[in-house]
Amino acid sequence: MQPTYSEEAEAYREKVQAFLAEKLPANWQGIGALEGDAITEFVTEWRKTLHEAKYLAPGWPVEYGGAGLSATEQVILAEEFARAGVVTGGPNDPFSIQMLGNTLLMWGTEEQKQHYLPRILSGEDTWCQGYSEPNAGSDLGNVGLRAELDGDEWVLNGQKIWTSAGHLADHIFTLARTDPDAPKHKGISFLLVPMDQPGIEVRPIKMISGDSEFNEVFYTDARCPKDEVIGGVNNGWAVAMSLLGFERGEAAATGPIRYQAELDRLFALARERGVADDPVIRQRLAWCYSKVQIMKYLGQRTLTRFLAGHHPGPDGAISKLYWSEYHRVVTELGVDILGADALVMEGRPPSSAFQTDDPGAANSSASWVGTFLNARAGTIYAGSSQIQRNIIGEMILQLPKEPKPA
Repeated sequence: MQPTYSEEAEAYREKVQAFLAEKLPANWQGIGALEGDAITEFVTEWRKTLHEAKYLAPGWPVEYGGAGLSATEQVILAEEFARAGVVTGGPNDPFSIQMLGNTLLMWGTEEQKQHYLPRILSGEDTWCQGYSEPNAGSDLGNVGLRAELDGDEWVLNGQKIWTSAGHLADHIFTLARTDPDAPKHKGISFLLVPMDQPGIEVRPIKMISGDSEFNEVFYTDARCPKDEVIGGVNNGWAVAMSLLGFERGEAAATGPIRYQAELDRLFALARERGVADDPVIRQRLAWCYSKVQIMKYLGQRTLTRFLAGHHPGPDGAISKLYWSEYHRVVTELGVDILGADALVMEGRPPSSAFQTDDPGAANSSASWVGTFLNARAGTIYAGSSQIQRNIIGEMILQLPKEPKPA
């Protein structure tokens, strides 16, 4: 299924394509064709290019450093970048720009916007997300990290876990319990905490794939100024839910493109391995094809609502549940097609532990096995599949809430 755009929109698409043709290296094959330090070097320089073109935060108002693009133009930009196999920013920009930046635009004071938004775009401030805790994973209402007011500062004590790219960040937006006597969703605040202080310790978590993109973060009398609260004291739950909507929004445009590219690569792998005519493999490939087509429809529904001005909400749980469970199955098929070769990882591994391998990646065993191992995490991070089903059932289908123990 292909969406229909206006002539004006298609004219903007040509502008984006011309930008990519001008700025990308000759014979560009996608970031997946790069290896090692070449990936980091390209991403660093490409981020500077996007910043100069105001493409790092294309939907932000011009006065805050964005391009002021319409919703349709943002969708087209995301589609063309995904097709070209280029990133939309640096490794922490999903947290800095997509999550925190958009949340500041919705909830922040004018002073907070003027201070933080330019620093986010310039890269002077690099952010990560302080949500999950050992006893508050997908159920964020159990947040236990304490923040107590001491004069003009909040003093924080506790722990966060599964902090993606926390080892690369110098700031962390933190959900903290500021009123321990309030109901669990009512006593939480959204604080902006600097990480370059003695009270913050970051410990990498070794993943099954061998990477360490997740971290534990420990707060021991860590401090942040009293005014570094977004959305008001004890109103952090509402702010946090808005941010989760921004976290899942862009995937509606780019997800189906990336998953289609990955599936095309899987078709090629099946042909290379001589199993494309195997009836069982063909059936499993057909199942994957049908799921990607459905994903396109789901994405178009989300985009249609986005273009109509619909703010992110609980419906984001549908796409998150769908792509994460699909990706677990399709990567299992990739490993099965590799057969015994999957036991030895050779070639370029995925550059990221999240979602698909980069566009342009070769059909190496390291690419498929690494993605296979990472796909398990996709059903857990950003809200586990079980929690997503609860959200869909209770908040969208209006089914009775899950019974709680006495």
